[in-house]
Amino acid sequence: MNSEELKLMIGKAHALQPVIMIGQAGLTDPVLNEIDLALKTHELIKIKVRAERDERKLIQEAIITATNAELIQSIGQVVVIYRKKPPVEPKKQKQGSRRRDY
Repeated sequence: MNSEELKLMIGKAHALQPVIMIGQAGLTDPVLNEIDLALKTHELIKIKVRAERDERKLIQEAIITATNAELIQSIGQVVVIYRKKPPVEPKKQKQGSRRRDY
């Protein structure tokens, strides 16, 4: 991602609210699954990490590695990540459908 695209992503992320909040339990498998689901839906998400500074850095790196996402911005307890949506295949119409297109 070049610097122009990065600036655009930071601008888009400004208006977003955190979608995922990581608290006392830390980064668990269900939290990673939710992050993955949010990235599939939104591409660009904010995550709030409630932990000490050193632990936040480790959690941030673990999220990026586990989800194959790119770090856009990290300010304080808020991390912004991006992952391009996979292409959606068009649905095929079932054989023998009663619906007719005229």
